Amino acid sequence: SNWTVQPSLENETSVLVFTLSGLNETMENRFVFFSFTVLFYPLMVFCNVTVLFTIISYKKLHEPMYLFICNLCVNGLFGTAGFYPKFMYDLLSYDHVISYAGCMIQIFVIYSSALCDFSTLTVMAYDRYVAICRPLEYHSVMTSQRLLQCILFCWLTPFLCVSVAVMLVARLTLCGSTVEKLYCEIWAVAKLSCFSTTLNNAFGYIVILAYFGHAVLIFCSYIHLVKKCRKSIEGRNKFIQTCVPHLLSLINVTTALLFDVLYSRYASKNLPQGVRNFMALEFLLMPPILNPLIYGLNLKTVRQQVIRLFFKKQVGISE
Repeated sequence: SNWTVQPSLENETSVLVFTLSGLNETMENRFVFFSFTVLFYPLMVFCNVTVLFTIISYKKLHEPMYLFICNLCVNGLFGTAGFYPKFMYDLLSYDHVISYAGCMIQIFVIYSSALCDFSTLTVMAYDRYVAICRPLEYHSVMTSQRLLQCILFCWLTPFLCVSVAVMLVARLTLCGSTVEKLYCEIWAVAKLSCFSTTLNNAFGYIVILAYFGHAVLIFCSYIHLVKKCRKSIEGRNKFIQTCVPHLLSLINVTTALLFDVLYSRYASKNLPQGVRNFMALEFLLMPPILNPLIYGLNLKTVRQQVIRLFFKKQVGISE
């Protein structure tokens, strides 16, 4: 009996190509999806690039908070680049396949981007905490060295976590090649393993808990800020202007990631594929477009500069 098991395993160990089956049931709507994506993706790139360019080109916005907003925008561009071009290609092609290496790269890009969103929001909470609770020490605390540490934390921690996760997935012997998603996703690939994935699951839960910890930290710093801001009118204005957008972003990213975790772990086959796909795409749809809008249009300082950028010629504002 041993002999009969071996060959089937031998065939399956080297999965060279994965099939993405997330579009199978919704193929009749593919042109609707395609036209939506063709409009949405460039719009999203445009919004992020506009906010980035505005902040970089205007000296007065070279403050830690705006740099972190830049970080969110760069990250939005990075994460979505790992999904939308491939997705648009899939919508137009007959079979939806992705190479093994491509799959690992896609996992890396999409997941590190999602975690980087979280790290950036955490660092922003710290920045707001210092700005509102210790305004006099702000510039001595948020030095350029501290700023660099914060930016490195935003990128290196997610990169490290996701690299380990990808290595843990890459060591698995796979007994199947159909990923039931629109993109390569860690749990979906791990599910194809012939053997136990306890180590992968354990590491996954550690990362989820760590980033849940980030969310708790942010929440605590805000409770503190709300108490602090109740007392002074100036503090309250500062809070409403800079912290409310931040909270909106946080709720947005958390909901999106929660959707993804719940979906990949517990989504039942009874849910229509459209609903399942929306749940899986929520963090590639909402945060990348809402972050630049929330900050670019909500923060008066950025908004004024964006308007200046586009209408300078008509209005003739002189620098």
